[in-house]
Amino acid sequence: MHRPHLAAVLVVAAALLTGCASGDDWAQRRPVPSAVGTPGAGFTDPGRPPAPESTVTPSPGSWSGVRPAPGTRVVLLTAGTDRPAKTLAEAVREWAKETDVDLRTVTASDDTDLLPAVTRALDLHPDLVVSAGNDLIDPLTTVTPSHLAQRFLIVGAELAEPTENVTAVDWTGASFRGEGLGMSSTYAPASFTEARCAAAIRAGAAAALTGRTGIVVWLDDF
Repeated sequence: MHRPHLAAVLVVAAALLTGCASGDDWAQRRPVPSAVGTPGAGFTDPGRPPAPESTVTPSPGSWSGVRPAPGTRVVLLTAGTDRPAKTLAEAVREWAKETDVDLRTVTASDDTDLLPAVTRALDLHPDLVVSAGNDLIDPLTTVTPSHLAQRFLIVGAELAEPTENVTAVDWTGASFRGEGLGMSSTYAPASFTEARCAAAIRAGAAAALTGRTGIVVWLDDF
């Protein structure tokens, strides 16, 4: 006589389990990230894909027609409290909000936490890791070659020898490439304006999400 009640309980339990499984989109790896739209004329030459480790100079705004697919999982990996790092991180957050990206943030607490922070970001299995902060360049140089299935986007800096899974956005006034190479003589914190950082995340994401990876996107004009 209690079977109807038992059946109702089982239905509710099954629904809860299904809801937990479907809602935890970060629990499993997914296919390579996708984009909605394609870059406009002048982003890269369609007939000549950029060579690995090359630098491309897209026409201003040629990336504006590209957006991440809704729900794209992105980890913002941050380090440092300097103005450039903070401006870059805020630009990523604004981009994520505008484009309906599923964003999580991993912040290195100090110098000893830089490499562990990169590991924590990888453990989340995001579609894209976006790095903001010069302090992360050396740890990323160490880690990225061993995780070729994971796409990385570095804004405001670059790796000296990026592998095919790393895209960077740089400009005159940025271009830090690691402690071993020292700070560029043209480094200018004032060049990290809100407008340029906003353009950097959008241009870089357009490249990384459409398969133009392993390159540097040079953004003097935006």
